[in-house]
Amino acid sequence: MNFPENLRYTKTHEWIVAQGVKVKVGVTEYAQKEISDVVFVELPKKGLVVQQGKTAAVVESVKAAFDIYAPASGKVTDANTTLEGNPGLVNQSPYGDGWMFELELSNPAELNTLMTAQQYGEFIHQSAKH
Repeated sequence: MNFPENLRYTKTHEWIVAQGVKVKVGVTEYAQKEISDVVFVELPKKGLVVQQGKTAAVVESVKAAFDIYAPASGKVTDANTTLEGNPGLVNQSPYGDGWMFELELSNPAELNTLMTAQQYGEFIHQSAKH
């Protein structure tokens, strides 16, 4: 599985990438495989203030609905509205065109609490054993 080195990861399988004062958020390749075929994405509205670890978006698949948690606290500055018409991008390009929303961080230090690609890979490996 692919876990890009430039991203940080959560135990709930979201990724985040810093782009200056803003960050983009999506779900990992592992998560999109677990979710399976994404049929609908409920994105957060611009201006919404989200808290680290709290629900920020919802992804629905042919299996069920899954909460997507904010990997860091901040204000939503953009959402990937392309997903409204093409939710399958989450499966096809989880680290590219399938990104979900953008945040302006309120506490950039929270990024230090997230896993590196290596730590996330080890976390997935350990979780698979249990």
